[in-house]
Amino acid sequence: MTIVAFIGLGNMGGPMAANLVKAGHDVRGFDLAPLLREEAAKAGVAARASAAEAIADADVIVTMLPAGRHVLAVWSEIAPKAKTGALLIDSSTIDVESARAAHALAGKAGLASVDAPVSGGVGGAKGGTLTFMCGGADAAFAAARPLLEAMGRKIVHCGGAGAGQAAKICNNMILGATMIVTAEAFVLAEKLGLTHQALFDVASTSSGQSWSLTSYCPVPGPVPASPANNDYKPGFAAALMLKDLKLAQEAASSAGANTPLGAAAAQLYSLFSAAGHSGDDFSGIVNFLRGKA
Repeated sequence: MTIVAFIGLGNMGGPMAANLVKAGHDVRGFDLAPLLREEAAKAGVAARASAAEAIADADVIVTMLPAGRHVLAVWSEIAPKAKTGALLIDSSTIDVESARAAHALAGKAGLASVDAPVSGGVGGAKGGTLTFMCGGADAAFAAARPLLEAMGRKIVHCGGAGAGQAAKICNNMILGATMIVTAEAFVLAEKLGLTHQALFDVASTSSGQSWSLTSYCPVPGPVPASPANNDYKPGFAAALMLKDLKLAQEAASSAGANTPLGAAAAQLYSLFSAAGHSGDDFSGIVNFLRGKA
């Protein structure tokens, strides 16, 4: 049994911490929101009143926080107080530079660290089927893997410090752009008199096939489990997709990479969110392209 501190018990962190409890670990959790601490406690997480209390005697510390500034603030606080030999894992989706700075904070304190952002959404967090994209030293990744396997199905070591975040934002740039063009295709098909099912039956077995089409189809009908069949309730909110696309554009600017489709996707999701749909599933952008949002 491993003593795990889990900081950040929101829509993703709460279920992830609960899966660690189910795997037999002693999990102590903290979140600034008392209600989230209470919900986590119902799943067997021992709620603590502060991050410092949560990490006391912890062998592994996991953070799941909104942005890079939050991760750096928390790691700055906890790294000097952590148990000797503790492992720090950050599963937030943040910018690459902040991830590397977090690794540096851990290293300064003599601690191993892994950046391990996830893909799979709330459903994957609840079901323990997340994909973890990991960055860090080989030894740190090896130490983190058993814990990550309790929360996910696919664990990938992408490289050194920050490589997990780099993989995550590149993946989500692909996702954001392919969802837009998939939605555009359905809007065009409607104008041309094609049914949703007809386009799906062709494209899902042809060269237009993609995850955005076959697993998360943006129109009701062809994929019953997609948010399109639940009034576009997330799922993965448009605000989160916009966050990831912005991170990708920041990284592209820093690295000198040319990403015109990624930039266009970021602009469209910015407009969609500004129109009052930041809380809709990101596949709901099909309604924006129809002019109905």
